[in-house]
Amino acid sequence: MKVQVRRLPLHQNAKVFAVLYAVGSLVFVLPFGGASIFNAPVSMREYAMFNMLALPFVYLLFGYVSAILLCWLYNVLAKVIGGFEFETESKQNAA
Repeated sequence: MKVQVRRLPLHQNAKVFAVLYAVGSLVFVLPFGGASIFNAPVSMREYAMFNMLALPFVYLLFGYVSAILLCWLYNVLAKVIGGFEFETESKQNAA
């Protein structure tokens, strides 16, 4: 059975992408932020710590905004050229 995605809900997808971006940023922020805190001069350590704590929230915000824009663009284009199309198949267990 062919299924076509006609519309992507903006807010729900944006929430998911925002959290994925924030969690994904931790892979880089924690090791590099930790290294920058310990290698920074004493006068710059507070700034390095602030960046380490603020960057996941920045990623969360940009992830949300970019997902909103991309879902909106998809919804506009899907009306004109059609949406993603894929095939599904239901399998029944043999008893």
